[in-house]
Parts: sequence; C-alpha cells; structure tokens
Amino acid sequence: MMKQNLLLTTCLILLLVPKNTPLVGADPVKSSWTQWRGPSRDGFIQGIKLPESLSENRLKQIWQVKLSPSYSGPIVNADRVFVTETQDKKNEVVRALDRKTGQELWKQDWQGAMTVPFFAKANGDWIRATPAFDGERLYVAGIRDVLVCLDADSGEELWRLDFVKKLGTNLPAFGFASSPLIIGDHVFVQAGGGLCKVDKLSGEIQWRVLDDGGGMFGSAFSSPYYAQLNGEPQLIVQTRTKLAGIDPEDGKILWSQKIPAFRGMNILTPTVYKNSVFTSSYGGGSFLFTTSKNESGWNLAETWTNKTQAYMSSPIIIDGHAYLHLRNQRFTCIDLETGKDRWTTTPFGKYWSCVTDGEKILALDQKGDLLLIRAKPEKFDLIDRRKIADDSWAHIAVSGNEIFVRALKDLSVYRWE
Repeated sequence: MMKQNLLLTTCLILLLVPKNTPLVGADPVKSSWTQWRGPSRDGFIQGIKLPESLSENRLKQIWQVKLSPSYSGPIVNADRVFVTETQDKKNEVVRALDRKTGQELWKQDWQGAMTVPFFAKANGDWIRATPAFDGERLYVAGIRDVLVCLDADSGEELWRLDFVKKLGTNLPAFGFASSPLIIGDHVFVQAGGGLCKVDKLSGEIQWRVLDDGGGMFGSAFSSPYYAQLNGEPQLIVQTRTKLAGIDPEDGKILWSQKIPAFRGMNILTPTVYKNSVFTSSYGGGSFLFTTSKNESGWNLAETWTNKTQAYMSSPIIIDGHAYLHLRNQRFTCIDLETGKDRWTTTPFGKYWSCVTDGEKILALDQKGDLLLIRAKPEKFDLIDRRKIADDSWAHIAVSGNEIFVRALKDLSVYRWE
C-alpha cells in the first residue's frame, strides 16, 4: 500500500509540474553545474539526455543579458546563475542572476586587472578561471592570484586570500587561470606558484606543494582533477612542466611525470581512464600513463604516446575513447587502449568546450557555433550545427534541459523540450 501511495503521489507531482519547468534530476547538487566542466569535472551531464536537434523550434533562447568580457564559465544551481566579468580593464565583477529571467539579484566587485604578455594579448586581459560553488559559498579566482569567497545568497565577501601577499610569490604572468576544486571542507587551487589546500570556511592555507616558482613559466593553466587510482583518492594535477598525483590529505606527491610542452603550455585538464591518466600538450603530444602501487610505493608507466597535440580544450572520454579538440583546430577520436587515432576532422575554431550525456557530445566552438555530435569511434557524426554567438571561450554549462552559453560579451540561456 505504501508503494502504491508513493507512486500515486509521484504521478500527481509530475502532472502538476508546468511544461517548461527545467528537468532537474533527483539530486540537486548533481543536476546543478557547480564547477569547471560540471558536477563530476569531466564534462558529463547528469539525469537527462541531450536533444536530437539544435533547431530553433527544438532549442529556444529563453533570455540573454549583456556583460563585460570574461573567460569564466557560468555556475548554475536550481534558481540562479553566477557569472564573472572584467569591467573597464580594472574591476572584476561577480553577478548572481535569476535563473528564470536573467534579472540581477546581487553584484560584487573588486579591483583586479592586469596585462598579460603581448603574445597572449589576443586572448584578453580579463578574468579567466571558472568559480566553484558548494551550495552556500562561491569561490572566485581573480586574475591577480586572489581567491575570494562570497556568500551565494547575498554576495557578501566572507574572506579573501591574496597569494602574492600571503606567500611572497610573483604575480602570475598570465593571471590565475586554473579553476578551483572543492573537496569536503577544502578548496584546492593551483595558485601562489604551486598547488594549495585552503580551508573553505576560513581561507587559511593548509599546505602548498609543486612549487613552480610562478612568473612567466610558472602558474598552472590546467585545473586539478579528483579521482581514485588503484582504489586510492588523489588529486591529478598538471603544472606547466609535469603531471602528478597528490594525496589530498597531506599534500604528499604520490607520483609525477614530466610532460613536454612548448613554453609550458600544458593547459587541458587531465582525465582518468581506468587506472590510467590521459593528457595532451601543445608542442608535446598525447600520452596515457598507467599507475600501479606495491610495497615500495607508486609506479607510473607510459602506456603509449601519440603525436596528436591538444591545446586548451579538455577531453571527453566515452567507452574507452578520448574525443579531443586539437592545436590545429581539428577534432579527433583516440582509442585509449591502443593510442591510435580513429578519425580526425577538418578545422573548426580555436577552442571547444564539450559536454556529454554518454551518447552525444555538445560542443561550443570559439567562433560561436554550437555542435551536436554522435559519439562514434567509427566516424565523425555531426548531427546538427547552429550559430548562437560571435565569440566564446568560456566553458558551456548544462543544467536540466537548459544550456548556458557565456559568449565574450553576453550570457544566453537556451531550453529544449
């Protein structure tokens, strides 16, 4: 009888939900877009399948707001969207917007601008990293190597950690580019010339490892990834010169491996496949390293290497294959068991951000094209393509049946039925 009543109640709730209500999964944290590359930090969306078409009849724009430039991806929960921007080349701004309408709920700002080296000027002098959200607080990485904690309800600044002042390190030449990672009561950031574990309530640094000295060839571009290898949790961290596994409790370096790259351009977020780690670098190639552990400690072996070079885009891994946008602006599929390329396309834009439901890949091209792709190792299967922006370097976000696109000068929300 209890099961029958529960089923009846569930059916009544579903009947009462308005047709255009976002289809949010049972777990609000998993269905929200809380950090760089989504809830699991690997580009996978939760609890819903991507649409079969990107046509205007199928995928409709709900609202759009104009903003100043930013490379930060939007953060989304059940009722609001958090975005960043750099105004007038001097102030960093964080806004909370109503998810349904785009109306501003609060705004917080601080002085936070710098000039990047001339050869990176084409990629702008504005805020770069995507914030992280724990359900109550928003952690924002400012370009001048500061981490700011904001109350998500009010926008009140709760604490600020200036790594340059705190640690006496150099201002990073390219700014704070690595996106924060929240695990339990701590925030992990590649800032202050290394990897830091920060108490998320107080802003106090617990430890710092992987000292890279900061400056022109220090300060990571890549963002840390949390995974289990051989049954043990660890942070997978890529600096400008190496790939490493770090114990999240005490900061112990479990293993490390040099990664060749032109001017230290190890940019993408490394990804785990089984007990192996996949990465790819500009000027280096693509690599799969397999970890193992015995009585003497951790071991790392190069499973294979491939001449294919990524740039800024991070991979999507589906059924033993890595789908990756490359330095030469092409999109490729790599068999992770063999290291062989399955196929490679003709060129697109300079950067892609990708999400997947495990069957299809939704990619936002830097030129503003939205692409829907069937994940097939046999061939490149482009289902649909639609122009939705002029220029976009921020990571796309998907929550429920809504897509959030942060173009360089605006934020747009699209919904499919």
